[in-house]
Amino acid sequence: MYGLVFRHVILRMSTERAHHVAIAAFRYGWPLVGIARALRLMPAPPASAAVEAMGLTFPAPVGLAAGLDKDAVAVKGLWLAGFSHVEIGTITPKAQPGNEQPRAWRELDVRGLRNRMGFNNDGADAAARHLSRLRSSRVGKSAVVGVNIGKNKLTSAEDAALDYAYSARVLAPYADYLVVNVSSPNTPGLRDLQSVDALRPILEHARAGADEGSPGRHVPLLVKIAPDLADADVDAVADLAIELGLDGIVATNTTIGHERGPGGLSGPPLLDRALDVIARLRVRVGASMCLIGVGGVTTADDARAMIDAGATLVQAYTALVYEGPFWPSRVNKTLGRQ
Repeated sequence: MYGLVFRHVILRMSTERAHHVAIAAFRYGWPLVGIARALRLMPAPPASAAVEAMGLTFPAPVGLAAGLDKDAVAVKGLWLAGFSHVEIGTITPKAQPGNEQPRAWRELDVRGLRNRMGFNNDGADAAARHLSRLRSSRVGKSAVVGVNIGKNKLTSAEDAALDYAYSARVLAPYADYLVVNVSSPNTPGLRDLQSVDALRPILEHARAGADEGSPGRHVPLLVKIAPDLADADVDAVADLAIELGLDGIVATNTTIGHERGPGGLSGPPLLDRALDVIARLRVRVGASMCLIGVGGVTTADDARAMIDAGATLVQAYTALVYEGPFWPSRVNKTLGRQ
């Protein structure tokens, strides 16, 4: 059924328009998703699928990667659809429109997506209001929500740490974990912040901001890295994460290693490199640190391969576009039976 809808309805829309329609469907249609879950059309994963990480209980391994719900408006529907956690964002301190359109494309031949969105979002204060309302609801209290934060486009590299500190402070009270995003290819100069010298003050400020915003509760802090980092730079980030006592690393973001046009590519072409990065990180950081594997996960076998490579948890986004709203519950149920 979803295949028919995808071919005859979704493909008639621009990629960004389809994105907005999907967000609206999950935002306002969450009671219908809840009914589907109650009728076991979107079955909850078995208890055996649960993952303990960062002091949290995730009901299954596969969650939603950042980039879909940029402003924390559709968490209820996405959570009820069967994702084990929902990572919102990327959120910047101030609202910004992102890059000019067009800025999102489907790559149908590889079942991928390409985007140069540029952190379009309504800002940290607006996201905090949405999350506050979410946490006051029964469904919202049960959802595991990660918050992905970035810097504003006009913020200089020298002041970037202040942006991360602000967002961490404002959003920590509502976040189950925070992710410092320095790996999007669509904000000029952002990926330069993955160098250890630039990254250290950003992570230190984000940690301090989170502690200030949520005193008495340790909000796990992770950093998200690009697949295009050289292996030596992956090792350097891993060593810094250990040094600073980070709770985890998210690997990987979209890649610029393609010739399809501007922006970062997501989907199946990323899988092999994401597996390599996760495996390398696991060797470097040891057994205890949480690693979230992202990039090209489409099937339960892909997710299992990511876990076997060393991932504690797995995230996906592009697969939801191509496989439909029943995909997260289906893949997590399969993983729970393996």
